[in-house]
Amino acid sequence: MEHENMRAIFRLMVVAGLFAMERGDTKSAEVLERTSVSDSVSLPLSEVVLYSSGVGFFKRAGSVEGNASVELRFKADDINDLLKSMVVQDFSGGTVASVSYGSRDPLSKSLKSFSIDLTENPSLGQLLNQVRGEPVEIMRPGPVRGTILGVERKQQPTREGGPVDVEFLNLFTSEGLQTIELSQIQRIRLLNRRVDRELTQALELLASSHDTQKKSVTIRFDGNGKRNVGVAYITQTPVWKTSYRLVLNENEAPYLQGWAIVENTSDEDWQDVRLALVSGRPISFTMDLYQPLYAQRPVVEPELYSSLRPQLYGEAMEMQDANLALALPAAPMMADSFGLSAADRSLSRGGRSLALRKAGLESASVGVQGGTAPRFNALGLQEGISATAEGAESGELFQYNITAPVTLARQQSAMLPIVSENVGGRKVSIYNETVNAKRPLHGFRLKNSTSLHLMQGPITVFDGDAYAGDARIDDLAPGQDRLISYAMDLGVEIEPQPGAGTQELLTARIQKGVMTLVRKAIDRKTYSIRNRDSKPRFVLIEHPLRSGWDLVQPKMVEERTRDVYRFAVTVEPDKTGKLNVEEERQISESIRLLSLNDDAIGFYLKSRELGSRFKAALERIVAMRQQITETTAERTRREQRIAEISNEQARIRENMARLDSSSELSVRYIKKLDEQETELDTLRREIEGLKTKEATRQTELNNYLLLLDLD
Repeated sequence: MEHENMRAIFRLMVVAGLFAMERGDTKSAEVLERTSVSDSVSLPLSEVVLYSSGVGFFKRAGSVEGNASVELRFKADDINDLLKSMVVQDFSGGTVASVSYGSRDPLSKSLKSFSIDLTENPSLGQLLNQVRGEPVEIMRPGPVRGTILGVERKQQPTREGGPVDVEFLNLFTSEGLQTIELSQIQRIRLLNRRVDRELTQALELLASSHDTQKKSVTIRFDGNGKRNVGVAYITQTPVWKTSYRLVLNENEAPYLQGWAIVENTSDEDWQDVRLALVSGRPISFTMDLYQPLYAQRPVVEPELYSSLRPQLYGEAMEMQDANLALALPAAPMMADSFGLSAADRSLSRGGRSLALRKAGLESASVGVQGGTAPRFNALGLQEGISATAEGAESGELFQYNITAPVTLARQQSAMLPIVSENVGGRKVSIYNETVNAKRPLHGFRLKNSTSLHLMQGPITVFDGDAYAGDARIDDLAPGQDRLISYAMDLGVEIEPQPGAGTQELLTARIQKGVMTLVRKAIDRKTYSIRNRDSKPRFVLIEHPLRSGWDLVQPKMVEERTRDVYRFAVTVEPDKTGKLNVEEERQISESIRLLSLNDDAIGFYLKSRELGSRFKAALERIVAMRQQITETTAERTRREQRIAEISNEQARIRENMARLDSSSELSVRYIKKLDEQETELDTLRREIEGLKTKEATRQTELNNYLLLLDLD
């Protein structure tokens, strides 16, 4: 497919050559040769600021004289960031005239915008049909001038005998109509310069569409004399990373060395650029500003044919602010865990750091306010362009300035030293049952006693001269401390032993028929710590922090995080230490006494936690409910007797219908029915009395519960 496209382009360029030969201008040479030579000014890269959020700030600086243009080339994927962030400056009275770039409109749409349409790969005849009515000059071999009427096909015989289609150009000349076979034409020149220019532009656009990886951005500067200009922008870059080396030695202060890993993934060498590395996470996003957007316009009908349509309105949403704060007690600092002697600080400032300063590679910390303003040189946005917005400082970042110019070839990476100082800290053993149920980990409580913000990254730990393990650290501001772990501590074994949970009644209350019980649940756990090493161990036990549970003991907590308590235990060599952890929480239970059955009430009557007053009230409730139950049972028995009599009467009446009314059996049935009617009257009166009694006793129970108030 690509081969066919190249052939089509070559054919169109030949056609353009036929149109342009001997017309006396330079357009033909530009079309045929597609030379990329430009007289634009070069702006070398001068400053680079890399952010840990995955973007880079690039600044270019140079000089121009008079009216000049600067052409920069970028990856197509970077154009959106460029359009979003580019800052252009022309100092000393100059102005920025324009910033132009190639459109990302679909090629077919762009080609259709020209008066000569090249989207369908037209033949010479089809191309000439598109310029019907235009004046041309052709050579065949003599010159002929005229106006194109059109191209037609005619069948002509061949030597082989079969006819073929031959295209003929019809011209209106000063001598009348002429028909010329296209194969006889040696050259065609469009006399209308506008049409000729559009054909040239269409061919240039078609040829440039093959370079999809790079896009040109041209900046036009207007002014007088020689002036300094600058261009700054933000594009996506790899996240710069950090790695550290931590050396632990019993006789010396811990030493931390940090390296920044930077990558130049661009297609341009960094030559003596000023480099800064910013630790922080400014909000950065991508937005498609490069792709042309076309609004969907409504179709308006003439009022004669329009009809009223139902409208749909979106529902308004109410916005409500919610300020939530997590209140955590300050973690107490370990006694004599941190701090450097004056000699240590002197070594940090004058020893290892001195060598880096001499090499010009030591970092210098600079606080940056806001997320987009690296502190190299002030941008001076007011020069060259009128400001249309006011800025405000917000947020805080931390920046490393590499003091020596950095040279880094394209597609290459480098490691730059940014930290080389003594730090504070203490060795610890860290135990977490979910990490390893048997062994703690060798750890170190690292205090950032430097003036630098340590960005997250891996730490290779050396104990003395030996490799001890690897660790990771999160972002650490100056003055803060953080635990790291780097190996399993095989000299210590820990056994967690959960204790039996208990509950005890704290309060009980009956009010308006509801009994509320508040209990205290107690949970216990014991950690047995066996130190089989020849040195004492400072062990930090991490115990899960559970929502709703309050810590009872131990009273002192080393520190508390969002997820765990940390308890400190010192265990001597070849000894066993213990840590008892006790937690409690309150459980509230509300019970409607009317909904309890007798068995449930009997359970509470047997409880030793309830007092005699509560038990007496429950016993009375049971007695009153028993009376209601007995009354209900008596009423039920009478209702069942009525049902039995009704069934028997139905049977008697059915039998009487088949007997003679004067027979002895019929007389007996009549007597039986009379007796049953008397009994039914008595039962109905008793049932009504029992209903009244039942309702009265239920009312008495309800009133008793409503007025009952026991603490």
